[in-house]
Amino acid sequence: MLQFGEPAPGLDYTDRPTAFGLVFHDARLACVRVDRGEASYYDLPGGAIDGDETEQQALVREFVEETGMTVRPVARIAEAAQYFRKSDGTPVNNIGGFWIAERLSLDPAAKVEADHELVWLHPHTALNELRHDAHAWAVAVWLRRGR
Repeated sequence: MLQFGEPAPGLDYTDRPTAFGLVFHDARLACVRVDRGEASYYDLPGGAIDGDETEQQALVREFVEETGMTVRPVARIAEAAQYFRKSDGTPVNNIGGFWIAERLSLDPAAKVEADHELVWLHPHTALNELRHDAHAWAVAVWLRRGR
């Protein structure tokens, strides 16, 4: 598995099982803009797997929580890990799959994470704007597959 990021010396990084998704609509990629004021950033929708969830179940839950979008996971196209520090400073190593998912419906009222905003980026823009190298790499994998 590919490992992205560099662990900061002296920090203990907890492995965190995750799943992230790539949904395309009208030649654009669904991303989330996470509002942190001057430190705002873009991510692929997705996140940590809770309890006994599968990657697919976590992906469906995370999409609704972050975007209000209901999706159906279609194909797992990549797996990677990413060292980083969460917004609260906690060091984690996200480890998990990247999925192509189909958009089934969109209900903005279903979104529960107020600091996340659904944005549709051109895939090449996403390559440059996504916070994590692992996310940009997953987009590149998708692009090289010919979609």
